[in-house]
Amino acid sequence: MRADLLLTHARVRTLEGPGRADVARSVAIWRDRVVAVDEDVPAVRTVDLDGAVVVPGFHDAHNHMAWFGLSLAEVDLRVPSLEALYDAVAARAAQLGPDEWVVGAGYDENKLGAHPDRDALDRAAGGRRVWLKHTSGHMCTINGPLLADLGLAGAPREVPGGLVVVDAAGRPTGLLQEQAQQLLNALVLPYPIAGLVDAIERAGQVYLAQGLTSVVEAGVGGGWIGKSPVEVAAYQAARDADRLPLRVELMVAADALHPLAGHATDDLGIGLDLGIRSGLGDDRLRIGPTKVFSDGSLIGHTCALSEEFADTPGERGYLQDSAEALRDRILDAHRSGWRVAAHAIGDAAIDLVLDAYEEAQRRWPRPDVRHRIEHFGVSRPDQVARCAALGVVPVPQGRFVGEIGDGMLRALGPQRSGWAYRYRSLLDAGVVVPGSSDRPVVDGHPLRGMHDMVNRRTDSGADCGPDEAVTGLEALTAYTLGSAYASHAEADRGTVAVGKLADLAVLSDDPATCDPARIRDIEVLRTILGGQEVWRADD
Repeated sequence: MRADLLLTHARVRTLEGPGRADVARSVAIWRDRVVAVDEDVPAVRTVDLDGAVVVPGFHDAHNHMAWFGLSLAEVDLRVPSLEALYDAVAARAAQLGPDEWVVGAGYDENKLGAHPDRDALDRAAGGRRVWLKHTSGHMCTINGPLLADLGLAGAPREVPGGLVVVDAAGRPTGLLQEQAQQLLNALVLPYPIAGLVDAIERAGQVYLAQGLTSVVEAGVGGGWIGKSPVEVAAYQAARDADRLPLRVELMVAADALHPLAGHATDDLGIGLDLGIRSGLGDDRLRIGPTKVFSDGSLIGHTCALSEEFADTPGERGYLQDSAEALRDRILDAHRSGWRVAAHAIGDAAIDLVLDAYEEAQRRWPRPDVRHRIEHFGVSRPDQVARCAALGVVPVPQGRFVGEIGDGMLRALGPQRSGWAYRYRSLLDAGVVVPGSSDRPVVDGHPLRGMHDMVNRRTDSGADCGPDEAVTGLEALTAYTLGSAYASHAEADRGTVAVGKLADLAVLSDDPATCDPARIRDIEVLRTILGGQEVWRADD
């Protein structure tokens, strides 16, 4: 056997063997697969890694690739004060024509002290339309001209599953929560395929530099999360043009599904045209679960809790639709052969989703279906046990603890802070937990996510559920094998083993053994996708 590439003099964290702790010294690759581990076979090319660490390529189980790519061209609102935000809006407005919009992303009122003010935005933008997206994605703020375009300049409008926020006098503030954001859709959607391809490529190049070789795009084709009703075509176009830098699994927004016509005996239920459902595609681009939104955001105070928010007495958030409609949507998708990925952050929403999954499996059993709960944000101990018993895959975000953990602590208070974005409890219950970021809600660098999973401290230094901390090895496993498992892809990805795809990251240190306080400082030296080096630090 003659390999195409041999990586040698390395510390290969294979994530195989007892406790996932096996370490090898070399990896041999032929075409796109690993053909030998710890065996120096002849190779066309040999690379001496001089002791660097090799791990399976990172896999982000929940991110928003097109959204992130678009945000890279928008005003960065991760600023320290409202004054700085208004200055950023004014600076962009000065570069635009009078009919062009100022579009920004990433603001967090928990750090700014308040949401932006519509009148202050009017002044900063000089009469231009302003659309500022909250870091959670679950709300946005617009200014006077856009409110007028939507017929909201002086009066609110009822929006099922959402809210047009008003001040004490009943005047809209410009803040649109949850489904109310869809009022903007007629003005901004759909994005052109060419623009989406640009965004996908921009995002993907960032991902490769961070050791990511595969991601799940958490919502395309509909709802407030989708960018176009033909969004899958944008990913196909990117792939056809060799502009899809890594492997992508696409969650289809449940809004895009519809009843299917076929023979009377087919009982097809709901899906996409031609009967397309979860699983179509290959290891580079594949249709994954359908995405159902049951509630909103924790830091935005729109997720559905069973008890009120600690810092806003009387408020418990709300569901995105009636409980019955959400249940029916999940049951219909399951019966129609889809895997389901239900967004549920509040414990009340998690109860609803677990009930629906249990009923679906009881009525239409499917083996090893691996339905998911995206975020599993505020989970009671009984819900952890129930998740394990039902075989449901929770998808929490470790980086939330660091970047937006202070807002989570205020929203939950000390009694419930340990319920937020658990890992330790889930692992102890026997659940396979993936690693994910929800980028661009927070910085999606996998090593920063692992750092927060291990250290459980907010960026201000406060403890945030320290009992939910995991080891460096467990955090690494989550971002590799755990995420592969969540995508039913563990046979091909997630460990360094003969026969698996040669998707690898080469690191300056080992997350499993280095000082926990230094995990976020580890450098990605190379990224290898399907046996090809696609990124290198010194290029």
